[in-house]
Amino acid sequence: MIEMIARRYRIKSLIGQGGMADVYLAFDQILNREVAIKVLRDKLADDPVAVVRFQREASAASKLSHPNVVDIYDVGEADGCHYIVMEYVRGQTLKQLISRRGALDYHEAIGIMHQLTSAIALAHAHHIIHRDIKPQNVLVKDDGTVKITDFGIAVATNSVQLTYYNTVMGSAHYLAPESAQGKEPNGQIDIYSLGIVFYELLTGEVPFRGSTPTEIALKHLREPLPYPRLFNPSIPQSVENIVIKATAKDVDERYKYADEMLYDIDHCLDTAYRNMQRLQLEHPTLDIIEVEDGKVKVQKKPAEKSVEVRRRQKAEWINYTFITLGICIVLALGAGIGLLTGVIRFSGILGYETMPMIIGLDEQQAREALTNAHFSLDHVHFVTALSETVPEGSIIKTNQKAGSIIKSDSDIQATVSKGVGFLIQDYTGMSLTEIEQEFIDQGVHLDVEVEYQGEPDIDPGIIMSQSLIEPGTRIDPDANEKIRFVVSQYPTITIPANLIGMDVEEAKDYLNSEGMAVLTRKTGSGSANKVTGVWPSVGSVYTQEGTDSVITLYY
Repeated sequence: MIEMIARRYRIKSLIGQGGMADVYLAFDQILNREVAIKVLRDKLADDPVAVVRFQREASAASKLSHPNVVDIYDVGEADGCHYIVMEYVRGQTLKQLISRRGALDYHEAIGIMHQLTSAIALAHAHHIIHRDIKPQNVLVKDDGTVKITDFGIAVATNSVQLTYYNTVMGSAHYLAPESAQGKEPNGQIDIYSLGIVFYELLTGEVPFRGSTPTEIALKHLREPLPYPRLFNPSIPQSVENIVIKATAKDVDERYKYADEMLYDIDHCLDTAYRNMQRLQLEHPTLDIIEVEDGKVKVQKKPAEKSVEVRRRQKAEWINYTFITLGICIVLALGAGIGLLTGVIRFSGILGYETMPMIIGLDEQQAREALTNAHFSLDHVHFVTALSETVPEGSIIKTNQKAGSIIKSDSDIQATVSKGVGFLIQDYTGMSLTEIEQEFIDQGVHLDVEVEYQGEPDIDPGIIMSQSLIEPGTRIDPDANEKIRFVVSQYPTITIPANLIGMDVEEAKDYLNSEGMAVLTRKTGSGSANKVTGVWPSVGSVYTQEGTDSVITLYY
């Protein structure tokens, strides 16, 4: 086994193996911390494709700064060994957690999915598609925090090959149907995999099983997803609907963006979602009609209705026929009253308009969309906020829901992303002047509070400690937050009168404790060793400027 990498990382033990690389627990001898280090296997070091894939993983993950993505610390090559140094996460994989506990309580499952989906939303915002989301690639810390790993690399283990081009397209149990069709991957394949992971969290099992990866992948195409509430009726319908929509086989019925899925995850337990009906997909299955050049061609195939469903629908139709006339009369009267009172609203009538979807647009595009929808811009307000997932300049949220019918002069507030904000670093050991200039250059408005402390062994103006804002915190550069620095300066004292007559060694120890350099000089022949004089004289203000100046004690 490897013992040392790059003369810095001391290998402690092997903790994991994948299709291309081995993962070791190692100790960083420079920063004195444990790390996980992924090493490309020797037999692949000369394979340019394997090296590019390995480097792609490091490049993709290093672009992301998110609490639910494993941090990349270092990437390199030493003595022919390609390696990636990562954050070491103590705990277990999400797959191990599910295997040990089975189905999770839906509250806990929602919390885990919020973390995973917010991380993938950030990755998609940086144009990174994971392509292999599965519980085996999710680490769970002891405090419940989950972290996604293995970004941007195709893992051979548990993968499926469905083309004649030797294209590995992801783990079979979590494979999006369009992956088998040779289509260019986009963020929706990650959304499908997230939906399967959500299903597994709620039920304790994957939805499709088979004897081969190909058999499992074809089930993703041909068979409708079992409803999670059949396994556990206590799961809210709003939660099941997220799984149904995320795993829709027809991409037109699936979430288009991870942000949309994240919104539903964050609001699925709201009161307004309690009485939802089960989401019915128009195309719950796909019918394979041809396999050509290794690519599967499919057609959309709606599920057939059961005899029971047809019988119920027929009975309902008969009942509706008898009551339709009465309902029409009641509705006509109610509609007239509702229009006059504003209870019933129609877009374009009596000053009501439909709120357009402006989330994701920039401010100018939002103004144009609102103008085209006949809203008055005099009542539109734009505010800013930090966001880890939405690019700078794009709208994060609005106070009016898209699609709602509201007055054209309603107050509309749109929150615009300011990006991830400014990252506060550890400034100890740096020059206060340089750091203040950096704040100015970066356009960061900070209220810098400085406390000076005499230090004879440190150059003046050096930051010795910082407080109020911890290193690693991201702040709004315009918020004018306060940060406090303790800064070194030369120590200064007033020469005390009680030095005269004091034992010379005692006087020297006292001055040394105040940070003063002391020189003693004997002037008499006696043995009393009492201070008879001092320079500078008693009452003088003395500053210890390095080692070039001293206080002289005569005895």
